[in-house]
Amino acid sequence: MTFTGRAAIVVTVLSLGGCANLERHHPNAVSQGDDDAYCQTHGGPQGSAAYTACRKNRDVAATRSDRMERSHRDLAERMLNGQ
Repeated sequence: MTFTGRAAIVVTVLSLGGCANLERHHPNAVSQGDDDAYCQTHGGPQGSAAYTACRKNRDVAATRSDRMERSHRDLAERMLNGQ
C-alpha cells in the first residue's frame, strides 16, 4: 500500500471518530418531555413549587452544558486553524 493510500485511510478513520464523538455529546440530548417526567417524579406535581424549582434547575444545567459545548467547539476550531 502506498503512502497516499495509508494517509487516506488515516484521514477517514479520524473523520469518522470525530463524528462519533459529536453524536455522543449532542447539546439537545435532554428533551422537554424528559424534564417534565423527571421533575414530576422527583419534584412533585406540575405547578408545585418543587416542580418549578426542578424545571428551573434543569434549564440552567442545560444552558451551562450548551455553553460549555460551544466553547469546546470554538477552542477546537481555533486550534485547527492555528490561532
